[in-house]
Parts: sequence; structure tokens; C-alpha cells
Amino acid sequence: MSDYIKDIRSKVGNMPIILNAVAGAVVDNDHKILLQERSDTHNWSLPGGYMEYGETFLETLNREMKEDSGLTVEVVDMVDTFEQGFTTYPNGDQAQVISRLYVVEPAGGSLLTEETDETLSLKYFSFSELPPLLNQQNLDMIKATAKYFHEDF
Repeated sequence: MSDYIKDIRSKVGNMPIILNAVAGAVVDNDHKILLQERSDTHNWSLPGGYMEYGETFLETLNREMKEDSGLTVEVVDMVDTFEQGFTTYPNGDQAQVISRLYVVEPAGGSLLTEETDETLSLKYFSFSELPPLLNQQNLDMIKATAKYFHEDF
């Protein structure tokens, strides 16, 4: 599979583009949500990422959850689609990210214990004590997850 976004960026530079993405919300038995400390921005987000050309949302979800967290997952439910995710990355790339959020359960694998190209660390957080997040869209998705689980936010 080619790196679709890298190919697009080689043609358009940092100009704003629209990207499709997916995120997986893993909530443990203590009602804490799994977040990924990102290597590109050094803040936190739900595990997930951008679709490659030809992928479905579920194929992207499975690939990205494994890459970002080390987990293979089973989908419990699709929560919502979030359309207003405007992000400027440290390298100047700008994107409007349309993200589909799924509640998922671990089905295999294990949480990454070493840094990767995309993940510095993984940690479960209570909904009321979140770390600095990547963007408003991640906050909106975490709020939707809290509502899904009937958790106070």
C-alpha cells in the first residue's frame, strides 16, 4: 500500500486538505479511556489515524489501532462522525479531518511498551483528568465516549 497522504503532500505542500480518519475508544474496567502520546506533537489523542486510498473505515481502524497501541480490537459500536477537526501540524501541514469514532474492545495483542514512530507512550485517563489533547476534535470524541458510557465529564 502506498503512502497516500505523503503523495498528496508532495504535490500540495502545506495547503489545507480534507482527510478521512478513524479513532478507537478503549475504556477499561475502571472507566478510564486509553490515550496515545503522539510523537509528532507531544500531546495526546485517541489511537487512530488517516485512511489510505482504497481502505474502508474498519480496515483503517484495525491497522491504526495495531500501529498506535499494539492492540487488535473488536468493534462494539460506531459512536459518531466528527466533521470539524481543523489541525495544523508542527511541520505546517493543515487539514480538516473527518473522523469516525468507534468504541472498541481489545481482542488481542498487547499495549506498546516502547516508543514507535507515532507513539511515545500509552496511558489510561479518567474522563475528568485528561492530559493536553491534540485538538478540539479529540476532546469532542472523548466527550462523546463519556456520554456513550454514561460517565460524567
